[in-house]
Amino acid sequence: MHLHASPLPPWCELDPAYAPQEFRIQWASDPWMDREALALRRRVFCEEQALFAHDDRDAIDRDASTRSLVALTCLAGEADEVIGTVRIHQAAPGVWWGSRLAVQAGWRQHRRLGSSLIRLAVSSAHALGCEEFLAHVQAQNVPLFERLHWQQLDTCELHGRPHALMRASLAHYPPCTTPYAGFVLAQG
Repeated sequence: MHLHASPLPPWCELDPAYAPQEFRIQWASDPWMDREALALRRRVFCEEQALFAHDDRDAIDRDASTRSLVALTCLAGEADEVIGTVRIHQAAPGVWWGSRLAVQAGWRQHRRLGSSLIRLAVSSAHALGCEEFLAHVQAQNVPLFERLHWQQLDTCELHGRPHALMRASLAHYPPCTTPYAGFVLAQG
């Protein structure tokens, strides 16, 4: 006698066309967020852009002042998936840098994710005494940073690609003293 097993129901009953309606931009607050942020960086900088052979991690990731920021999809108000990241660190007293800004390919059309990561990066550093916030920005992203009140200081080549050394205008980035709460964005 053969018993035919009925197919298992899907573990999630969400419509396959479901799209998150809310996003949270915050400092990574759980080990899974850090792991997913590093995995996203590897996909973007190693696999997609081929800037690094195997891994993009460097001495900055080991610096005690380095913080990972994440853009998260939310499901029923809870963090669900890391879809964007950037890291910040203090290089000298009052001097902070942002680097490794990455957004998952399928979410790049949601323009506010990258700009909100930038906003929290600068605003949270500002709350920690930042007097100057700098970044090496890939050439194709310079217009975005200029719209966000950054000034180009110089140009250079990093990892075989043209970059601009840019500085944020801190006057446009009020201090954010709650970076683990961060910002909430609605879909759209």
